[in-house]
Amino acid sequence: MRLTEFWARMNKQFGSGYAESVARDHVVAGLGGATVDEALTRGDDVKDVWRAVCEEFDLPARER
Repeated sequence: MRLTEFWARMNKQFGSGYAESVARDHVVAGLGGATVDEALTRGDDVKDVWRAVCEEFDLPARER
């Protein structure tokens, strides 16, 4: 998954303004207690980050 696809999915799920807030402020357990922004900055695989977001927010299987 490319970073552009990741952000498109985040924006689809949360809306463009709220997606940025979620990425910046919400600590995701599946990312070792990091935020999405922190995980991406440290070089976590984008697909793994997306999967962690899906788990954290219990997104429907079709969105994963």
